[in-house]
Amino acid sequence: MPETKVADELLTLRDYWRYAISRFSAAKLSFGHGTTTAVDDAAFLVLDSLDLPIDTLDPFLDARLTSAERKLLAERIEARVTTRKPSAYLTGRSYIQGIRFYVDERVIVPRSFIGEILFSEYDGEEDSLYLPDPNDVESVVDICTGSGCLAILATRFFPLAAVDAVDLSADALDVAEKNRQAYGLEDQLTLHPGDLFTPLSGRKFDLIITNPPYVDHEAMDAFPAEYRAEPAMAHDGGEDGLDLVRTLLTEAPKHLNPGGGMLCEIGRGRDILEAEFPDLDFLWVETTEEEDAVFWITAEALGVKAKKGK
Repeated sequence: MPETKVADELLTLRDYWRYAISRFSAAKLSFGHGTTTAVDDAAFLVLDSLDLPIDTLDPFLDARLTSAERKLLAERIEARVTTRKPSAYLTGRSYIQGIRFYVDERVIVPRSFIGEILFSEYDGEEDSLYLPDPNDVESVVDICTGSGCLAILATRFFPLAAVDAVDLSADALDVAEKNRQAYGLEDQLTLHPGDLFTPLSGRKFDLIITNPPYVDHEAMDAFPAEYRAEPAMAHDGGEDGLDLVRTLLTEAPKHLNPGGGMLCEIGRGRDILEAEFPDLDFLWVETTEEEDAVFWITAEALGVKAKKGK
């Protein structure tokens, strides 16, 4: 049905939500960019397009929409089906635990488990059992920062820390800069172009956070269109997905202060990693969706000598 006719016949937010669900289901779209079903993806696209809270359908469902709003929703629903781009690219926004970030096709859509971990470990009343006390963290680096989302979250949870963020993609850093400016973090967050730790020669940090490319080539070959819409270099972790993770484990000790550590997302490569690094003491962090997609490892476990007197 042409968008103009849809905009004439559908009047309320409920109408467009129902229509989007039907179109998405019939088209057999794929999800996984912040939503997991046609119902949730339709809700996100409709709500975010209208600048409404993305987790609140009521009390807006039966609100009548303006002609401009109806036209916008009809166009975006059609674009989601015909282009199969993730909805976040169509609205230009993505969220981690309710925190909004600008996104476009120069970066992967943010969805790191590390965001969930930071909130679960630091937003409660109890201290984290393994991550450092926020007041003791004076320096953080986010390797493979992409849109800058994890680095920006780090400024929230480690307010006393200087935060650095690195990415090989100049395009990604342009997006990260938009997000840095949106949150007014020019003084606390520094962006660096370069490959992993290369632009940080001689620098050491209390905390390394990283969500590097970790998808293996077989999985990339099977990607649906929604994942192919994202930059391939943001996914490509080599033949088994762990090329960059191996480098991070090798290089991290040179860039960690005693008492620090690294929080790293690796996807599904736990067995391979533990077999290759049998002497490393990985702590696998459970999230709502995965049990072993993220590990924490201390500086000392990586061979960093403890401070004298400790």
